[in-house]
Amino acid sequence: MTDSSFSSRGVVVTGANRGIGQAVALAFLEAGWPVVAVARTAASLEGLAERAGPRRAALESVACDLADAEALAFTCRQLQARARAPAVLVNNAGVSLGAPVERTSRAQLERLLAINAVAPYLLCAALLPGMAREGGGRVVNIASIAGLRGIRYTSAYCASKHALVGLTRALAVEWADRAITVNAVCPGWTETDMLEQAVEAVSEKTGRSPDKARAAILGRTPLGRSVLPEEVAALVLYLASPLAASLTGAVLPLDGGESA
Repeated sequence: MTDSSFSSRGVVVTGANRGIGQAVALAFLEAGWPVVAVARTAASLEGLAERAGPRRAALESVACDLADAEALAFTCRQLQARARAPAVLVNNAGVSLGAPVERTSRAQLERLLAINAVAPYLLCAALLPGMAREGGGRVVNIASIAGLRGIRYTSAYCASKHALVGLTRALAVEWADRAITVNAVCPGWTETDMLEQAVEAVSEKTGRSPDKARAAILGRTPLGRSVLPEEVAALVLYLASPLAASLTGAVLPLDGGESA
């Protein structure tokens, strides 16, 4: 399998409308890959299309609410019906929740599990057989350091990300003999909406200024700074490269040393 024949099959990126997902989609576009960008609404992907510039011809937008079982099933069928299976699936879409377990409703728990764990599971189930028929493929799951350890007041989020890490390890051994690698990237605090929401919550709860709240959050990491979405995208692109062909089942922290 040559690199050009592999990349020409393209990549599917969920949650591609902003943050890490948008950075991943742009990195693949810049590397010459066709990209299928999935987000809850088509309108939310307009910013990605604008940033893609002349590369937008290689960008296909797909609207799908991953928490909606019927919508997800329809999107899986659409992706299966394509002429060739994608070479890479990046399960990036995710939602978070900060709340004690007794204040987390069943509906909130089920929504987190649906988006963070069930959707990646079903997308893998839909696309991996086609990848195998094409000669191989790659899956990259964007988990979190919350998938590596427990974090106070994030029980639902931790449960969903631990599930995604478990899925990564199981699929890695299940599909290795068909030239499919499955790895997870576990970012720490990243410059996304999730960090801004955390800063706002700490600021409101403690009365600190947003700058001091941000400093308190990032002060927990040895490097003392946030991760850039582009840094995560670079690691994902590496995992799709020929140099990563022997790397599977890995759960890679990208967190400034916080999980060390």
